[in-house]
Amino acid sequence: MGVSGILHTGLTVSDLDRSIAFYRDLLGLELISQWDSSQPYLRTVVGYPDAELRIALLRLPAPDGAPGHHIELLEYRRPRGSRGDANTYIPGNGHVAFMVENLDATYAELRARGVRFKSAPVDITHGRNAGAKAVYFFDPDDITLEMIQPARRA
Repeated sequence: MGVSGILHTGLTVSDLDRSIAFYRDLLGLELISQWDSSQPYLRTVVGYPDAELRIALLRLPAPDGAPGHHIELLEYRRPRGSRGDANTYIPGNGHVAFMVENLDATYAELRARGVRFKSAPVDITHGRNAGAKAVYFFDPDDITLEMIQPARRA
């Protein structure tokens, strides 16, 4: 018994088209597929007997031809939800961390394009990521995301 890997990370969004534009056009993920679903199996899995969803699957680039991680965006058409408290100190709230090669340049470009950040990039000075740089930022639904520039290893 046990898990054997991670298939995808799912994020619930309020406007699928807006979120696709953010993740594809600003962050550079590849849109793999997009569909609507109200299938009985899906309604059972999500636990809402009248669920209607719009779904998109995007893929992150991966080094050396390895398979990229997938981000699944889900817009619930029914039932419609409302935003809750997305602060990262609230139990149950998480974040997705993306690796970048040049955090300062990526930060400057995304900020110029209107992306909101919690702070400017900071140097990580302690722990297993010492020597790296990191910053939190937000998608259009205020989902917390992180960018990390890994430490240079000799």
